[in-house]
Amino acid sequence: MSVFNSSTLYPRFLLTGPSGLESRYGLISLPIFLVYATSIAGNITILFVIRTEPSLHQPMYYFLSMLVLTDLGLSTTTLPTMFSVFWFHAREISFNACLVQMYFIHVFSIIESAVLLAMAFDRLVAIREPLRYVAVLTNTVITGIALAIVGRALALVFPASFLLKRLQYHPVNILSYPFCLHQDLIKTTVSSRRVSSIYGLIVVICSMGLDSVLLLLSYILILGTVLSIASKTERVRALNTCVSHTCAVLTFYTPMIGLSMIRRYGQNASPLVHVLMANVYLLVPPLMNPVVYSVKTKQIRDRILKKFKQQKV
Repeated sequence: MSVFNSSTLYPRFLLTGPSGLESRYGLISLPIFLVYATSIAGNITILFVIRTEPSLHQPMYYFLSMLVLTDLGLSTTTLPTMFSVFWFHAREISFNACLVQMYFIHVFSIIESAVLLAMAFDRLVAIREPLRYVAVLTNTVITGIALAIVGRALALVFPASFLLKRLQYHPVNILSYPFCLHQDLIKTTVSSRRVSSIYGLIVVICSMGLDSVLLLLSYILILGTVLSIASKTERVRALNTCVSHTCAVLTFYTPMIGLSMIRRYGQNASPLVHVLMANVYLLVPPLMNPVVYSVKTKQIRDRILKKFKQQKV
């Protein structure tokens, strides 16, 4: 049967879990469910604490709220297909549904990268210009940054979806993961993928690539400012305000780099490794960010403990 018949107008896609472990999907889903539940509960808790505590209505915590909302969006986007595969062995997903999921996964990933950059800028202003901190990062400026972050992500990813829509596929296409990613969809095409691949690379360079360079520059400037402080106590105090953000950056970029390396150089690696790295890339940041900020940020930690004590009373 030709791959260019009418069925290619409505191709079907099959999501994939860990190969060879289908009989254990129920067991495998338990830790994944715990990760999702912990991620959602942790992020909602931080969002609630920031929302209800007037003392936390500051630029740093506004940016943290953006990070929390992004993590919630990412978790919500991947959760339906993850559990349809692991709980119900329902692998099939329509092309349009796959495109929608892919769109939002990449939008939220790009937003998270930009929010981390905005948080680095926040720390830079707080350390270099502490007296002008509130004057520089006004509510209007923060709103503008938020709109720019969301607008950039939406604008960058939309053409990628449109380009994928124009390509031709087999009637049935097997994906590598239990969710849809741009690089995975491209592999299933039977027509030329050159334009889509080039545009995908451009999106990565203009988002995560640019953000990572600016993040590095921000931390160079922060480090230079901290080293110029005469008091050792003040230097340590200034650096401590960046610990949570540094952990969040590492939590986001390390799995992403690992997944990229596996995809490029791990052709002979087990499919289980590919699935595992993809899951780590999407599941770990939403899980670890609330943990890191709850443990390392005293203001957040104290407010959470205060809320729990009030509930007990």
